[in-house]
Formats: sequence, C-alpha cells, structure tokens
Amino acid sequence: MFSGIVAAIGRVSAVTPAAGGARVRIEAGGLDLREVAVGDSIAVNGVCLTVAARKGRTFEADVSRETLACTTGFAAGGRVNLEQALRLTDRLGGHLVSGHVDGVGTVMRVEPAGESRLLAVAVPKGLARYIARKGSIAVNGVSLTVNAVGKSKFSVNLIPHTLAVTNLGGLRAGDRVNLEADMLARYAERLRTRK
Repeated sequence: MFSGIVAAIGRVSAVTPAAGGARVRIEAGGLDLREVAVGDSIAVNGVCLTVAARKGRTFEADVSRETLACTTGFAAGGRVNLEQALRLTDRLGGHLVSGHVDGVGTVMRVEPAGESRLLAVAVPKGLARYIARKGSIAVNGVSLTVNAVGKSKFSVNLIPHTLAVTNLGGLRAGDRVNLEADMLARYAERLRTRK
C-alpha cells in the first residue's frame, strides 16, 4: 500500500527480457535504499513492484507480461516516480494507492494556470466512472485531486511542488500515463452491483 506521495525521481537504466516479461533496473535517485530488502515493495510510476535485487543506489524488479501490457513507463532511460510502501505508522499524506494500475491515459493538454499547470487526461473506456470531481486519482503514482471529470477525460491541477518533485512536470500532449482510480470507488461499485 502507498500514499501517492512520491519520494524521489529515479531512472530506468536497463530493461532485459526475463520470465516471460522483463527485469528492470532502476537507479533510485534520492530514494533512500538503506532499509530496502529483497522482497520489499516499491511503486515505480504507480506500479507496485517487488525488489528482486539491490546493489548500491540501484534495485531490480521483475515485471510480468500482463503488467507490461497494461502500464507504461518502463523504457530504458525513462524517468520514474518512486515511493516505498507505507508502514502502518506512516502519515497518509495523499490517499490510499494500491499500485495496481487501472489503465493508461493519454495527456490531452498541459497549460499554465498561474504558477501551476492544468493537466487534462483522456481515460480508457469504462474508467471515467470511477473518477469523481474533488475525488482522488493517482497519475504515474502521484496522488492528485480531480478538478473536473467528463465522459472520457479528467483534469487536475499540478502545483509547483508536484512539478518539481515528480516526473509530471515533463508531461506533454500525447504522453501516456499510468492511472489508478481511488480504490473506494471500485469497492462502492462492487457493493452496488453485487447480487
């Protein structure tokens, strides 16, 4: 479980085929790996990955074929948002994020909004129903508050701090992003439709 409060920006330094998917090596940037052990979870661009190996300032994780098929951001050289899993005693600064991506969205536009930026994202069919105005959504693992939502899109405001400490500041129209809707919306729908 994660909070969507990114701790550091890392970089994918290598991607090699492995076990029907890929093994990725991540340079951890400013993420403190001293207490990270093999088997621990780290969110990489919002995707919960299990640390398979660790050496110095890097760690490796295996990414399944299924995960590669329904996420984005694992190309060598790419900048990725990193967050270690929560401890039960941690403060929850964002919202509860599972690291299980619901779909990949496409950036429609990024435009200035004072010192902030407005980010509009097109969502895959069926995902918009889980997004609510003033609700939470994780974009590349970053907990954000939804400004507006339409049939197949939503918009959020990126404040200067978020632009500075995540990879969202580099987004341009046409870029693809990992999306995870607020898990409460999924459970509410399941309860409503359960027979």
